[in-house]
Amino acid sequence: MGTYTELLFQIVFGSKNHLPFLNKENEETLFRYIVGICKNKKCQPYIVGGYKNHLHIIISIPPSIAISYLVKEIKNASSYMMKENKTLFPDFVYWQTGFSAFTYQKSVKAVLIKYVKNQREHHQRQSFVEELVGLYEDFGVEYDIRYLNG
Repeated sequence: MGTYTELLFQIVFGSKNHLPFLNKENEETLFRYIVGICKNKKCQPYIVGGYKNHLHIIISIPPSIAISYLVKEIKNASSYMMKENKTLFPDFVYWQTGFSAFTYQKSVKAVLIKYVKNQREHHQRQSFVEELVGLYEDFGVEYDIRYLNG
């Protein structure tokens, strides 16, 4: 028998100290770059998006790739790219330490994609930290609020 999986994740991480660095002029460049990283790692990114100080990645990951390895590769490569393109990303300094990841059934993929597409509107009502706390509570994840502030 072969190995068959459908491992759908939402990966979320932000900038150090939640400093804003994304804007309408640079976000698509970063999002496309991260899609390329994911595809090079044999993952299937469905959407990369975010707003001001954080990213959401909806992605299927093969079981041969550890999620922590993938996030490390995404952060390292994208950080290097943004620092090399300081004129486009003048406010980026570092990614925060760590990340959050949540698993979903394939049946909610379209809902997740819509959620990521609507980040700009979503964050008119809710901060990044409030969004994370909501996700943690929805998934029953224990957290320490001291570590969510940067």
